[in-house]
Amino acid sequence: MLRLGIDIDGTITDPKTFVPYLNKSFNKTLTYNDLKQYDLTKVLNITEVEFWKWMDEFEPIIYKEAPLALHAKAVLDNWKEQHQLLFISARRKHLLDITYDWFKENELFYHHIELIGSHDKLEAVKNNEISIFFEDKHDNACMISEEHQIPVILFNTPYNQDPVPSGVVRVDHWLEAKDWVNQWYDVKVL
Repeated sequence: MLRLGIDIDGTITDPKTFVPYLNKSFNKTLTYNDLKQYDLTKVLNITEVEFWKWMDEFEPIIYKEAPLALHAKAVLDNWKEQHQLLFISARRKHLLDITYDWFKENELFYHHIELIGSHDKLEAVKNNEISIFFEDKHDNACMISEEHQIPVILFNTPYNQDPVPSGVVRVDHWLEAKDWVNQWYDVKVL
């Protein structure tokens, strides 16, 4: 049995989720492919203060309405009896009820949900004894893989295209992630 550490936003939620909210709020015409950086203050040319003011208002709405990423539910449903599904997110703790409600509404199974309120997931990965981590943020993927010597599945997005170390595996969607994990697990079990 693997202990799968899984990020939420941009990993099990569609990475395009923020685009319409950004366009409406900031009077932009951004496309998903315009999000070449994870840091939205740089994409929008706004200050950290402006960004967090916006997040305080819109984060609960966005997270409540976020669509699932392509094939995420089917793959996770397939794994829920075989592996532990541990969701570790940078979401702030006051969003826990919204997060639980979203999982319930999307009928998405979990063994554990942890909102750490920061992008530094190293301690949570260690404390939860994660076997493989699933992420969309480039520097998180690299740090987790290198610090804990575990594979990290990095979902390709326009904002995470920098080079990655050998322990980080790029995939385009959850079916590719499933194939990689199943092959890796079969080899480990043998």
